[in-house]
This record gives sequence, structure tokens and C-alpha cells, in this order.
Amino acid sequence: MRLMRIYLDASTLGGRFDEEFEEPGERFFALLEKGRFVAVISDLLAEEMEDAPPRVKELFADILSGGAEQLQASEEAVALRDAYLAARVVTAKYGDDALHVALATVAGTDVIASWNFRHLVNPARIRGFNAVNAARGYRPVVILTPSDLIKVLEANHA
Repeated sequence: MRLMRIYLDASTLGGRFDEEFEEPGERFFALLEKGRFVAVISDLLAEEMEDAPPRVKELFADILSGGAEQLQASEEAVALRDAYLAARVVTAKYGDDALHVALATVAGTDVIASWNFRHLVNPARIRGFNAVNAARGYRPVVILTPSDLIKVLEANHA
């Protein structure tokens, strides 16, 4: 069975050290270390890591050195982000969140992992992203928390 390609946003990395998400974050990244999925990261995430706390930067470096798939922003992804903004899925203030979704969508990842409940792990926003994706011929996007992904990854391995 093909490994799931999971796009990681900054909240997934930062959540690893947040008291509320620490335990599932630890389990999620342990599954990555065991090779249960392919981490997909972007140049946007790399930019966001510049201002991250040292241990989040270290986790990012570990993911990079572990062979993560790396995405570069493309004209196609930027155009899709702009379509999300035009459809008011999120406001321009949160354009980077929309760009994360666009990058993952254009790259055909299986799922986006996020703890960002306001702009990403939010059924209304997911419907909005998917309405734009459908209108433009892209597959639906799936956005789950690392906690939910642990269940999926463990079930797939059983």
C-alpha cells in the first residue's frame, strides 16, 4: 500500500510543543519517524519557521533531514490561493493559510495536518475550499488534526 502524503502546516509543528496538543503531537511525529507516512512541506512553511521557537525549528530541521517532500510555490498554487480569497473562503489577512491549502491541493497530497481550527480544520472553510477546487477541476481537500490522523495511520497499519 502506498504511503499517505501528509502536508504539514506550522500549527502541526508548533502543536508538538503546546501543552494541549503535546501527547498527540508526539505520537504523530513518532509515526513519521517510523515511516508510516511521507511528510510534505513547503517553502512557505520554511519561511514561517524563521520566527519559530528553537525547538520548533529543530523539529522542522529533523523533518527536512528525514527526507520530507518539499514543495515550491508555483503560479498554479498562487492562482488557486487567489481563487480561495476571491470566494471569501478566508480573508486576505489569512492568505498564507489559503496558500498552504493551495500548495497541498496542487501537489495532490492525501491530507493536510493542522491544529488551525479557525481557518483550516473547520467544516465551513473546508466546504469553501472544496467548492473552489471542484469549480477548477481539483480533487477535494481533506484537512484533519494530527489526533485524527493517528487513528487513520494506525488503522491502515493494523
